[in-house]
Amino acid sequence: MPKAEIGLIGLATMGANLARNISNKGFKTCVFNRSVEKTEAYIKEFGSENLIGSKSLKEFVKSLSSPRKIIIMVKAGDPVDSVIEQLIPLLDKGDLIIDCGNSNFRDTIHRTSKLKEKKLLYLGCGVSGGEEGALHGPSMMPGGSKSSYKKVEKIFSKISAKDFQGDPCITYIGDNGAGHYVKTVHNGIEYGVMELMAEAYEILRSIYKLSAPEISEIFAGYNRGKLKSYLFEIAVEVLARKDEFRKGYLIDHILDKAGQKGTGRWTAIDSLERATGLPTITEAVFARITSGDKEVRKKLSKIYKIPSKKKSIPLAKFIPILRDAIYAAMLSSYAQGYDLIQKAAMEEKWEINLSEVSRIWEGGCIIRAEILNTLHKAYSSSGAQKHLFEIKALAGQLQKDLPKLRKVVAYAAENAVAIPSLATAQSYFEAMTNADSPANLIQGLRDYFGAHTYERIDKKGTFHTEW
Repeated sequence: MPKAEIGLIGLATMGANLARNISNKGFKTCVFNRSVEKTEAYIKEFGSENLIGSKSLKEFVKSLSSPRKIIIMVKAGDPVDSVIEQLIPLLDKGDLIIDCGNSNFRDTIHRTSKLKEKKLLYLGCGVSGGEEGALHGPSMMPGGSKSSYKKVEKIFSKISAKDFQGDPCITYIGDNGAGHYVKTVHNGIEYGVMELMAEAYEILRSIYKLSAPEISEIFAGYNRGKLKSYLFEIAVEVLARKDEFRKGYLIDHILDKAGQKGTGRWTAIDSLERATGLPTITEAVFARITSGDKEVRKKLSKIYKIPSKKKSIPLAKFIPILRDAIYAAMLSSYAQGYDLIQKAAMEEKWEINLSEVSRIWEGGCIIRAEILNTLHKAYSSSGAQKHLFEIKALAGQLQKDLPKLRKVVAYAAENAVAIPSLATAQSYFEAMTNADSPANLIQGLRDYFGAHTYERIDKKGTFHTEW
């Protein structure tokens, strides 16, 4: 019997669907799960000439053609290391291990170095698209040596989603942890976009007292224009879904506590470590944390009376204002995420192409949207090292839409509506486009109480004043 071209370990939802995707594209695939019963059940339901299973890890490795290509789809952290440790004695020089989970990029850098010493190859590949994307075509972000990527380029190009031009949503990102890093920032941007949408929903619900289906209709309109995206597409469905247990709409019966798995937090932490401004995405993480304090929020809501809302802007006029405000806020959020990627690439010595990153996010991934095609073209023609606000093709749109963002932020504040990500998206723009910041006062204060010194605008060197 011919050996399998590729193997996959871990049959949770993402791994199970990715294996089906690979085998459906004509590549013989062998799967293994630590639970033999799960492997047998999976093969019984989906097995074919191109999809086989193994009962032991040793049998699994023997079923693969050399040099072996093995995808790991297990929980990030120690489980990945455990699988690698079990594989090492069974593999030969030049075999390739590919981690397609949501691993921390620093772990990927360490594993790449460790396996290189053992003459084994390693790829850390970010995969976005959820369970549907894994099955029908995800966006893929491989990081590692180029020679390692070339070994799976044919397979991964075949199984990935397609961009707006019909090309595979995959590109070589960079060395060692670059792929997992870009996937982490992707998830951070995803946090930001979802929070911006939630804040828009809250404004419409709180100030205008609109029902879920009414907001769904507004979002459907947004999804037909420059905000067209997967997230707005599914938001329309989420808001319009009727509840199956009681009268009304499902969204009104969902508890307002948002979960998170850590990648948004990793993005925020890394921005602090690299001294890079990421306020919109960080506020999105904080918003989820705040949502978790449900009991405290309930107690405080009884103490502090919420002022009555003032509809000073008619709804028909406000809907397009909010649309343009969201767009400007999204550009600000992307600017922060892309700036972080550029800083990381410089510090880690990765050569990351932001035009290509934008392109592979056009399809398959959770943040796929029209805006990414705009960014793909903008970075393609302007050069990868520019801050997003510097790009002429985007500056015109920002100057047009920013007054709307300022108006929405002020309007929400007047009506006591919490909009942390919309507000920080606006503040980030104002700070980054202001040549003179108030940090000179901070430096004066630091020098006063701690003799921390300061620089001057008219002389070189550092100075201290005897206050």
